[in-house]
Amino acid sequence: MAEKIATREAFGKAIAALSAEHPELIVLDADLAGATKSGEFKKACPEHFLDMGIAEADMVGVAAGLAACGKKPFCCSFAMFTAGRAYEQVRNSVAYPRLNVKVVGSHGGLSVGEDGATHQCVEDLALMRVIPGMTVVNPCDGAEMRAAVQALIDYDGPAYLRLGRSAVETVTEYESGKHTFQLGKGVTLREGKDVTIVATGMMVQLALQAAELLAAEGIDARVLDIHTVKPLDTELILKAAKETGAIVTSEEHSVIGGLGGAVAEFLSGHCPVPVIRHGVKDVFGRSGKAAEVLEAYGLTAEVLAKCARHAVEKKNGPKD
Repeated sequence: MAEKIATREAFGKAIAALSAEHPELIVLDADLAGATKSGEFKKACPEHFLDMGIAEADMVGVAAGLAACGKKPFCCSFAMFTAGRAYEQVRNSVAYPRLNVKVVGSHGGLSVGEDGATHQCVEDLALMRVIPGMTVVNPCDGAEMRAAVQALIDYDGPAYLRLGRSAVETVTEYESGKHTFQLGKGVTLREGKDVTIVATGMMVQLALQAAELLAAEGIDARVLDIHTVKPLDTELILKAAKETGAIVTSEEHSVIGGLGGAVAEFLSGHCPVPVIRHGVKDVFGRSGKAAEVLEAYGLTAEVLAKCARHAVEKKNGPKD
């Protein structure tokens, strides 16, 4: 049976396991170590853990100072706070001088559930993506999160890492060697010739489910796992656009400025094909159980399959 684990849980275990190998690693948290799971690192290496309290802007500033001294800081809080409240510090204190700080945003997207609209950050990928030189990473499962943490420790530069609250099924195969993780390079999880679903984060699992629904109707859908929203794997996406002629993007994020925006911006200038963006439609979230909130906003395999059918129809043109 495939492992089912929240990406925040995988992050905590991964960063803790790597503490002994990387004495320069420092983890900072803004009074949410239990929720972000950075508390796992605190247990493993308490002398390299800093709880900054409810002071996200100060946390990012301290992380910038640590990076300037040669340390490798990961600063953690909810996505609403690291990408939102501390945006100015991330932009000016980290990205502008290109310091080696990893900004970690947990509880991204609508699957935060009961915490409601104020904590369901659906803008973080867009906010971080627009900052010059910022790498933006959104793993889809536990295995991919573990690979991403290792890659980000080895990467010298500013980056944003999104974590999810809900447990998700593992669909990648990094440990077996079938898949290889590289920042800026997507993974083809399923081949197909009729339409390509380009997904990130927990929507990758739904993309695979949607592909099964489409297969029952005779539609052959390709599924791409885009764990790095920036830099975008334009080579893989261009190849998919040319070979399938229709693209659907899917993200647990606003359709404005995130993965869908990035893919549409690129393809409009290189290979104009139908692009349908599946995600949150320029609205705030609301409180409720995660699965019910996702369904209320159309973030389901069924709605994603419907978007794919629409893309295929647009590609084929009107029927006589």
